[in-house]
Amino acid sequence: MRILLLTHAFNSLTQRLHVELRRLGHEVMVEFDINDAVTIEAVSLARPDVIVAPFLKRAIPAEVWQRHVCLVVHPGIEGDRGPSALDWAILEGREEWGVTVLQATGEMDGGPVWESRRFPLRPAPKSSLYRREVTEAAVEAVLAALARFPEARAHAPEAGVWKPAMTQADRAIDWSRDGTGLILRKIRSADGMPGVAATLRGKAVFLHDAQAAPGLSGPPGQVIARAAGAVALGTRDGAVWIGHLREKGGFKLPATQVLAGLLEDVPRRTGPDDIHYREEDGVGYLSFAFLNGAMDSEACERLLDAYRQAARRPTRVIALTGGPDLWSNGIHLNRIEAAESPADESWRNINAMDDLCREIITTTSHLTLAALRGNAGAGGVFLALAADRVAARAGIVLNPHYKGMGNLYGSEYWTYLLPRRAGPEAARRVTEGRLPVGVDEARELGLVDEVLPADAAAAEAALVDLARALAADPALEETLAAKRARRAADEAAKPLEAYRAEELRRMTLNFYGFDPSYHVARHDFVFKVAKSRTPPHLALHRKKPGRGVA
Repeated sequence: MRILLLTHAFNSLTQRLHVELRRLGHEVMVEFDINDAVTIEAVSLARPDVIVAPFLKRAIPAEVWQRHVCLVVHPGIEGDRGPSALDWAILEGREEWGVTVLQATGEMDGGPVWESRRFPLRPAPKSSLYRREVTEAAVEAVLAALARFPEARAHAPEAGVWKPAMTQADRAIDWSRDGTGLILRKIRSADGMPGVAATLRGKAVFLHDAQAAPGLSGPPGQVIARAAGAVALGTRDGAVWIGHLREKGGFKLPATQVLAGLLEDVPRRTGPDDIHYREEDGVGYLSFAFLNGAMDSEACERLLDAYRQAARRPTRVIALTGGPDLWSNGIHLNRIEAAESPADESWRNINAMDDLCREIITTTSHLTLAALRGNAGAGGVFLALAADRVAARAGIVLNPHYKGMGNLYGSEYWTYLLPRRAGPEAARRVTEGRLPVGVDEARELGLVDEVLPADAAAAEAALVDLARALAADPALEETLAAKRARRAADEAAKPLEAYRAEELRRMTLNFYGFDPSYHVARHDFVFKVAKSRTPPHLALHRKKPGRGVA
């Protein structure tokens, strides 16, 4: 079928559907829903059999839904209506939630239901639930609906209640009355946007990235401790850690950075740690759960130190497991944007990433395993490819390219790692194509060696089994010897430093050259500036006859 994905942005769910539908052989086109005229034009050009809307912020024009079947993904159970479905479910403490695929009509969220799925609602931030449970349920429901298109067996939605867009007043924290559990639900319902409004030390901010702070207590709503980049706020019955804050009109940054100069009298305590290490059956498991998968210079340096310590342990395998929601998305664009010199911080950040990648590539004492439990993008993909073996959970999406960020060239030794695994031609196709890659395609390309189950718990168990088997392999010493020999041969053919120097020479132009594309693209990304058009590599329906896609 010809399928048009009509979406506000190419977000994680839209990318996953793009991957799955193309994998099934459908002709998939993408159009950003910028305004009615652009959408109507896109539909006319695309001539779709069906329109799927995975992520919208406004109603589909009547001229479109009256002439075409438009299947809208609503992140709520049947009968739920309104733009803040998931927010309300989290705030109200629902134990179960779901996704509904319904047909667009003149009644918002009131059209015929094609499919729906339900799932247990974890006590987690909105962004985490969206990336995992909502995405899995939505993909399953959309594919089921399309499998029987156009013979719809749709039914009227269950009777429900329209809930308005959630406001700051709905999320407002009453620090004197709200318990820790309710405060966490309020903040989680607003992650990753818009956060919950608060005033800390006289500064108006929005709260993000919250978790309980066991063992701490203090005046409700007051900053009572700090640790790394987080601050602890007292509650009526304990305290919460706030990892990130956002000023009005700004973007998320570590809480201590936003409150810089206001915390001199605040005591330091042991707080949340985004890097963890454990050992079991000859395997050292090193996890790193950085917010949104972004790794700033300090995070790279801390992870490098933790990795070096892991490599000194008497284990046989080091398993790098990233975070449960995201593996890594490379350099930290928010921290770079906030720096006094974004160009200098970009340079520092990419070199810190390179140092980490080099350490993994040159490890010959252990077998290294990258276990991707969540999506990865840009330099995060090549961080994974630095390991000897790569395992990925079924259903995650990889973006092994940089060009979407203002034609950024990229480093992390990708010019060594990608062709080594995929071959030169596939490497060129992947980086130039700028499309998301699913796990099955990644395995065919050689970027992934093992596919873990889609279910999170099953994936964890399979990962442990895989790592344990690698550590117990009687031939491991021979494998390590072969690894040392190959590394020596590769180094003799072309030193790693030569790859790095060539990559960084190109990135110097991105950071310091006359073309400001990278800096403009980074600014727009950080400030969430809406796209003025759909990128040509996604809008295939706008491709001019006889011309390639830019």
